[in-house]
Amino acid sequence: MVEGLSPERAALPLKISPSILSGDFAALRQVAADMELAGADMLHVDVMDGHFVPNITIGPPVVKSLRSATDMALDCHLMITDPHRYVESFLDAGADIVTFHAETATGDPDVARKVIDACKARGKRVGIALRPDTPAEACYPWLAELDMVLVMTVYPGFSGQKFMADQIPKIAAVAAAAAERGNAGVDIQVDGGIGLATIAEVTRAGANVFVAGNAIFKADNPIAAVSAIRGGAVAARTTPVG
Repeated sequence: MVEGLSPERAALPLKISPSILSGDFAALRQVAADMELAGADMLHVDVMDGHFVPNITIGPPVVKSLRSATDMALDCHLMITDPHRYVESFLDAGADIVTFHAETATGDPDVARKVIDACKARGKRVGIALRPDTPAEACYPWLAELDMVLVMTVYPGFSGQKFMADQIPKIAAVAAAAAERGNAGVDIQVDGGIGLATIAEVTRAGANVFVAGNAIFKADNPIAAVSAIRGGAVAARTTPVG
């Protein structure tokens, strides 16, 4: 086991969540089929409203279409200003995991409460995302009841950005705080610049769910790329550093 990684975190399943934002939007059914064949664990769906982030992507209708195309878990990352207003729409469309941003609950904890309660009432998983300039502590009020924390290793809004290594300590901080609150098994997801060059360091810090976009869909063989990224995470857990 990697030094510094708790036994609880070292035992968590490693999960790959390919980001369809980097895939071919004209062929999402085939994208889903390819990722299922590759052994990916879920599909990451980036939802952007043009307000919380400076980009607009997709909404519930596309999630509904994906739901009809695959049995894979749909991992919906809501980069939107009012997640509590739209969470039910995404759940109705077929989202299995809904992740909203801690920044949207700043000054109004009812936002987080409504999203968490809506997901739990439907038997779905819920997570909180942290932008690079948001401290780990922002998720602590809800950490005991979360299924996942997403540590952004780029600024949300566009794919293809450079990995921010200064976010690695945040992963470890979330893992430690979750254990202190009785939720050592919470999934810690990382998103942004994840690929073969970065997978080891985020895994060793405690992440176990990996969002990859360009590293998969821009590869010569996207199916093989999923296996390679998973292999890098497995190696990081089992190979001593030094």
